[in-house]
Amino acid sequence: MMKPRDLIRVHDEKADPWRIVCREKGSNKQLEIIENALARYGLSQNEIRAYVYLARTGERKAAEIAEAISLHRTETYRTLRDLEKRGIALSTFERPLRFTAVPLDKAIERLMETEKTKLKLLEKEKADLIQLWSSMPKPRNENSKKEVFQILEGESQIILKANDLLGKTRTELQIFAPEEHLAQLYRSDFMDNLEQHSYDVSIDLLTEDSLKSRFFCERIGWSNHTCCVGDVRKLPCFMISDREELLIVYNKKSEDKSRARKKKSRTAALWTNCTALVVSMLTLFYRMAEARETAQVCTAQAAEIGLQMEDRDS
Repeated sequence: MMKPRDLIRVHDEKADPWRIVCREKGSNKQLEIIENALARYGLSQNEIRAYVYLARTGERKAAEIAEAISLHRTETYRTLRDLEKRGIALSTFERPLRFTAVPLDKAIERLMETEKTKLKLLEKEKADLIQLWSSMPKPRNENSKKEVFQILEGESQIILKANDLLGKTRTELQIFAPEEHLAQLYRSDFMDNLEQHSYDVSIDLLTEDSLKSRFFCERIGWSNHTCCVGDVRKLPCFMISDREELLIVYNKKSEDKSRARKKKSRTAALWTNCTALVVSMLTLFYRMAEARETAQVCTAQAAEIGLQMEDRDS
């Protein structure tokens, strides 16, 4: 049986005003990727639906668009005007109004330029804001250290925090990263920053004893600085900076109701300077490292005994 997301309403002037057709095989996944990308550029769900429909079907009246994307006509007009303001939709002078979409490549360029302009404006304001903040009278604060924590969600936010933690590290950094998290770090700029800091900071890296983990370690050139431990897939990734700060990264499983309760994974993290947690995770880190060294010694001794027995038998 066809699912609703496998069908699309298409306007057909030669036949009935509307007809239902089946989407092309594989187009659902492709559209999902494109829609997710447009959302990252700041478009709302209604803007994405209206733009994608226009880009795929060509010039359309607002009433046709509203019907196709199941949106109230007033909200559709507002959405189309917002797309025009962003520079990725156009309207004709005729009555009733007809709307067209800017080609996707041009639309992405326009959205990127908008984001770059925002960043440039923020950069210009940064120095003025800092100077203004510094000129304000400072309230009296207690000098005693407070133990605090911070919750982060999303891979990009967590990588930013990891880089910040790495940048503040003065003497030593311990990292435990199972293969799934090691892959995330490998895809980001964290590993490049880690290599640069390795000349000034003592860095210990523990990871899962698997082919994938070894592959990533070899690609980043850290095979000689990495210790692989046993089956630790249930443990979260964590980093400890100067025995003072801790970042714990884990994947949260949630059910996506729109996809037949398919479990979806999203990355979250906890940062804290709580001494008890830092000491606990540091103890765990070195216990895992010691267990691996003990196992390696036992393996080497067993191999040596085996060679001695072979020599005796021969």
